[in-house]
Amino acid sequence: MPDRTYSISDLASEFGVTTRTIRFYEEKGLVHPRREGQKRLYSAADRVRIKLILRGKRIGMSLQESVEVIDLYDPEHNNEEQLHSLISTVREKRERLLQQKKDIDDMLAGLDEVQSLCEQALQDKPASPTTRNRQRR
Repeated sequence: MPDRTYSISDLASEFGVTTRTIRFYEEKGLVHPRREGQKRLYSAADRVRIKLILRGKRIGMSLQESVEVIDLYDPEHNNEEQLHSLISTVREKRERLLQQKKDIDDMLAGLDEVQSLCEQALQDKPASPTTRNRQRR
């Protein structure tokens, strides 16, 4: 049974990106579709690479960082050095993401406090004529 192939439009639709994005990855040498006439046919391995690149992008990794991680993990040829390097890269990224999460949580707490103070100030203040008119409508 031949390996499944995917058209560029199949992959673009599946991942919610433009065909231009997929062609960009091809131009960068990240995926290697074969051609049948004018049609590009992507392998299951190409599909996985695109999926991993987009997942990396979603969590804030640069294209280069994603490619480095993907290239480090080669299940057919992995060796101890590659695996240690991949573990190190993943740990570093995880630490950065945890710090970003903490920063976001702190920012959200600050925004909650400001919102609460504003709402309290509005409750403590007598309604102005403009506000009373808006409330009647």
